[in-house]
Amino acid sequence: MEPARELTKTLLNNTKNPKLAWQIFKRIASNPQFPSDSFNKSLPVVTRILIGAKMFTEINNLQQLILQSHTSDHTLLLLMRVLAQLGHVNLAVSQLQAFRSHHPDKPISISLYNLLIRFSIRDNHPDCVRVLYEDMVVCRVPFETYTFNLLIGGLCDSGCLEDARKVFDKMRERGCVPNEFSFGILVRGYCRAGRAGEGLELLEVMRSMGVGSNIVVYNTLVSAFCKEGKTNEAEKVVEMLREDGLVPNVVTFNSRISGLCGSGKVLEASRIFRDMQVDNELGLPQPDMITYNLMLDGFCKEGMMEEAKTLIETMKETGVGLKVESYNIWLSGLVRNGMLLEAQGVLNEMAEKGVQPTIVSYNILMNGLCKNGMLRDAKTVMSLMKNGGVTPDVVSYSILLHGYCKKGMISEANKHLNIMIANGCFPNNYTCNSLLESLWKEGKVLEAEELLKKMKERGYALNMVTYNIVIDGLCKLGQVDKAVETMHDLWDQEDTDGNDNNSCKPDLITYSTIINTLCKDGKLDEAKKKFIEMIGRNVYPDSVIYDIFVSNLCKKGKVSSAFRVLKEMEKKGYNKSLQTYNSLILGLGMKSQFFEMYGLMNEMRERGIAPNVSTYNNMIRCLCESGGQTDDATKLLDEMLDKGVSPNISTFKLLIRPLCQIGEFRPAQEVFNISLSIFGHKETLYSFMFNELVAGDELLEAKDVFMSALDRCFFGIANFSYQDFINRLCKAEMLECATEVVKKMVKKRYAFEPASFMPVIDGLRMTGNNRNADEFAELMLEMGSEVKVSNQVTKVYKRRKVVNNDESNWRNVLHRDDGSGATLKILNKIQKGWGYERILLNMQSPKYV
Repeated sequence: MEPARELTKTLLNNTKNPKLAWQIFKRIASNPQFPSDSFNKSLPVVTRILIGAKMFTEINNLQQLILQSHTSDHTLLLLMRVLAQLGHVNLAVSQLQAFRSHHPDKPISISLYNLLIRFSIRDNHPDCVRVLYEDMVVCRVPFETYTFNLLIGGLCDSGCLEDARKVFDKMRERGCVPNEFSFGILVRGYCRAGRAGEGLELLEVMRSMGVGSNIVVYNTLVSAFCKEGKTNEAEKVVEMLREDGLVPNVVTFNSRISGLCGSGKVLEASRIFRDMQVDNELGLPQPDMITYNLMLDGFCKEGMMEEAKTLIETMKETGVGLKVESYNIWLSGLVRNGMLLEAQGVLNEMAEKGVQPTIVSYNILMNGLCKNGMLRDAKTVMSLMKNGGVTPDVVSYSILLHGYCKKGMISEANKHLNIMIANGCFPNNYTCNSLLESLWKEGKVLEAEELLKKMKERGYALNMVTYNIVIDGLCKLGQVDKAVETMHDLWDQEDTDGNDNNSCKPDLITYSTIINTLCKDGKLDEAKKKFIEMIGRNVYPDSVIYDIFVSNLCKKGKVSSAFRVLKEMEKKGYNKSLQTYNSLILGLGMKSQFFEMYGLMNEMRERGIAPNVSTYNNMIRCLCESGGQTDDATKLLDEMLDKGVSPNISTFKLLIRPLCQIGEFRPAQEVFNISLSIFGHKETLYSFMFNELVAGDELLEAKDVFMSALDRCFFGIANFSYQDFINRLCKAEMLECATEVVKKMVKKRYAFEPASFMPVIDGLRMTGNNRNADEFAELMLEMGSEVKVSNQVTKVYKRRKVVNNDESNWRNVLHRDDGSGATLKILNKIQKGWGYERILLNMQSPKYV
């Protein structure tokens, strides 16, 4: 057996005993008779063993061994290569520096520098790149164009375009001529940074220098200009491409189509696509599968589903065929546009056409179903997946688990988590974080803490997302002190570890959550302390943090303090946002500083910030509540409608109530009618208007609204103050109206509180209408027998909800002793066994005694 193979085999046999492996290698390799090629072949093996055992001192000794026994530059290069490939490029560079300190005059080949620069860029070690570059300059190592290309590419990938351009400009100083790759790398860097114009200037420099043409550079610029929406510039680049003797290929056209679709210009992209299909005489390339998929994705993302469907049919007819990638794009588009039944049909079609759905196909459909609350269908898709021989992955299980969490079905989510683990698919951080967040939302603190404990036990690398969920949950449960303690524990751990790259450092979200909670609790001084602590920890505030202070100060009437925060905010370079303006307008309005409030709205418009519905609602609320200026508030509603700002239901409620309170019922009715024209006949609008009219004693108008609501057959009338309304009608001697209302409620089969009959029955008795009073009394008993059979509320009529679950009113009716003849008559009939034994038995139960 040759020496290299024998030594390598011996080293591998002693991998678990690295010290022995090192001693063996050192003894054999130190022999001057040991061949250099054998040394080089066994060097990677021993290096891996030493790195695996973290024997870094021996690594230094290995370098000395190389220099003493095998002075070949190739051997040294090999050691550096192995170290860099194993992810220890910083160690390789330090080895190079150590070698330099002992052998300053010994030349090192450019290939070693190129290798180390490449791996330093790959592993994101910019400091190593800087050290290598400076060492090359000091040692006067002759640069290669390839070296510069590596440096330019690394700087571009790091976003240091200015530095990349400086390196590019220095190439000639170092005796290197930029080639087409040099230009291409820098052009791509400009394009990725959204600076395609500078990339075009560089292309013109490239052409003027006579550097060989490269169609990739042109295609990169075409795509970039299309993404920026600069189609004219993209066309100019295509013309330049033709001028240089190049022919636009399918990649060129795909770049244009991709860029146009990405910027939402799908119709323009479709025109180019159509030209590719029909203009053969122009020599345009035919669309390939990528072209079709780009157009399909563009149509789907813009909701142009008819066009997408036509394209699908074209693909089937032209023989292009639908691959699984095309089906997945089509599935994703259908799901995104809510066409879930069609999406399920596509999955079936794939099976019929012999196209095997991938895990991505199933996950797309499951995700759409879960987002729409169709969990049962999502489970069915998972069953189909398993039956089709596709094993659900962590994404599949996470989608379903997140769906359960979203609907608050925590127990089901837990069961699903156990099934997931039992099937050998262990949850990731996203899965656990979804469940953890839901547990906190449901207030299940013990379960949340238990899950967190299990995550730690199972070795999950808890990230800041996890801890932010915990801190947010504690804040929402009113345990802000515990949230602060948790944050401080994280800082203590950071300080102990001394690791600046720790992913569990409290961040801006952490501080925003705690500061917001402290402000809401009125603990402004503590919030300020946390703000100062945040800056001291090098977590710098953004406009959101300042908005939190401004908003809470304004809500507490401390407008002057809010403006001081605002001044500090603008001093730090943050401009007022829409949220800032809304908070300040509310604060000024609460102080009745209406002139300043309107001034802020004008300032918003001047700065190009359009007022939204919250802006107008804040102004309307303040004008009505603080100043009683309902006319001005109504004008703001007109302004909203004129400017295309859609009001919400709260907008109309803010106007209707103050108008009714000052007796302006006709304008209130007009506002109500406008709300119906915008939102349709919503129960919440009818109930609100009715209740305000009743409170204002506008009984006839209230009757019209209520009767109209009954005709609309809303699901329930629990939000209508109908009992108070009927009482008021009877007291106002409007007995006929009250009777009509009650009859309509019965006719429309609404289940309501039977006690509502009593004012009408009493009124009928007092006017001598005993027959009608008896009829109402019997109807009241009938409803009572149906409604009060058990502790649970039952439905009296189909599709109608019982108004009230409270039995106290019904008991009060049966135990009334106010001299009412109707009441005595009802009690007498019950005692005679009037066919309502269930009521009598129920009233004798212990809870009534």
